[in-house]
Amino acid sequence: MFGISDLSSIPVRTEPAEKSEMCTQVLLGEHFMIVEEEKKWCRIKLYHDGYEGWIDRKMITPITQREYNYLSSKPQPVSSEIFNIVQQVNHYRNFLIVSGSTLPHYKSKRATFKIGNIEYQIQGNSVNDFKTDDLRIKIINAALKYFNAPYLWGGRTPLGIDCSGLTQIVYKIAGISIPRDASQQATIGNHFSFVEEALPGDLAFFDNENGEIIHVGIIWDKNKIIHSSGKVRIDNIDHEGIYNIETHRYTHNLRLMKRILPIET
Repeated sequence: MFGISDLSSIPVRTEPAEKSEMCTQVLLGEHFMIVEEEKKWCRIKLYHDGYEGWIDRKMITPITQREYNYLSSKPQPVSSEIFNIVQQVNHYRNFLIVSGSTLPHYKSKRATFKIGNIEYQIQGNSVNDFKTDDLRIKIINAALKYFNAPYLWGGRTPLGIDCSGLTQIVYKIAGISIPRDASQQATIGNHFSFVEEALPGDLAFFDNENGEIIHVGIIWDKNKIIHSSGKVRIDNIDHEGIYNIETHRYTHNLRLMKRILPIET
């Protein structure tokens, strides 16, 4: 069985219970496989990052395997504005969607997309073509739109977002799929050693006293980083780690840096 989200966001939980912690969110238009079922809950595996967790059965819009395969066969356009208003075509159902939402079957001339049998029209901008003159600028501009968004464990929206949710979403807006968690993101890309080598859009990873990767941020310039810690903020970064410009102390220990984008972008 397969499904898709026709809601702005769906909480994904580690266990099949409302009180269980939220580990991530499914945004509008993201599709998934149902790998296990209970009476009120379904365990899903998201296509775009392979993440698994439990969602409320009532929040699932079923799709066929044929539709699942089609949506998996090529990148779908993604909303780029922090918020967009979406209206169901020929109806009065309006709702807000957040940046990073997927727009299946998008038609640029009419600014419409389709989920299941329902067609929607979107007001505002969307990413129709993943080609751009500078992916790094696109990533930084997307990240800056989240400035001051509150930190939320498992969050992937401007109303609450965690550190790896931020990096995953802004890369998604640029047309690049990366894993969900910081420790997973640290396994991809090319390693480089010095902060002075960093380019905008590169990722920096930070560890705890046990050497475990627990945090990630987006390097803006050689001495600035955009990251979600309490809120999405901009701090200084050097060879030691993140230096909080408000408290004047180091908050995160630098472990490694990775370049996912090629230098020439």
